[in-house]
Amino acid sequence: MAELIASGDVVVLTGAGISTDSGIPDYRGADGVRRVMPMQYGEFVGTAGARRRYWARSYVGWQRFRAAEPNDGHRHVAWLQAAGLVHTLITQNVDGLHQAAGSPQVLELHGTLADVVCLTCRAVWPRPAVQEAMDAANPGFTAYLLGVVGDGSQVSSQIRPDGDVVLPDEVIDGFVVPTCPQCGADTLKPDVVFFGEAVPKPRVEHCIAAVERAHSLLVIGSSLAVMSGYRFVRQASAQGTPVTVITRGTTRGDDQAIHKLDAPITATLARLTAILGLTQSA
Repeated sequence: MAELIASGDVVVLTGAGISTDSGIPDYRGADGVRRVMPMQYGEFVGTAGARRRYWARSYVGWQRFRAAEPNDGHRHVAWLQAAGLVHTLITQNVDGLHQAAGSPQVLELHGTLADVVCLTCRAVWPRPAVQEAMDAANPGFTAYLLGVVGDGSQVSSQIRPDGDVVLPDEVIDGFVVPTCPQCGADTLKPDVVFFGEAVPKPRVEHCIAAVERAHSLLVIGSSLAVMSGYRFVRQASAQGTPVTVITRGTTRGDDQAIHKLDAPITATLARLTAILGLTQSA
């Protein structure tokens, strides 16, 4: 695998598994079975109640999500970029940790939680501003929540890759959802691709073009269970581009990978960069 990466022109595709060492669990266990069911796009746009449920959970989850820091796995990927071995980094994650680790260019396949878009007027707002608006509209909500669930451990231990948490229904009922500062609609949505929603076509085409000219595709921390990421493995395999995978458990693309390492991600990337002689100064 190191010899293949050393030849350069690599496209890296990362999934939730690379962020688990930063305290953000992935959706699936090593067996590939989904542990949690995220909010579906049709459900979110369908009712005001669903949006209230999402935003109440996301409001609490954001407190911990935004405090997450990149781990060494993110930094090792940044070193591969700095060394000129990786020409494109595609991530399925919405946490922004690759950028925080120093990766200069990141194609965020599923968007970013740092922005919020209004589905009515299409205005885009920074998430901190929306969070402040929810603070003002829900005074004492977090304190009340902690009173309901005790010390908060039930909440913080269930943070999800998309930044929300599990909350009791009785807590959600009284939450005031954010509204768009421009048009006043209650249709604000984090600027991420929900399950059941299509990735914007220009973004997909950009990724396809990158894989088309790649010498190899390296998948890190993804089960490839959803087609949005798996399509690039299928593309690489069809065009004869070697696919390598580093993750825990099985993946949908195992049969198409010429190298598959079922191993801890951060430690494996550390070994890879050591073999390649890379350091932070690379």
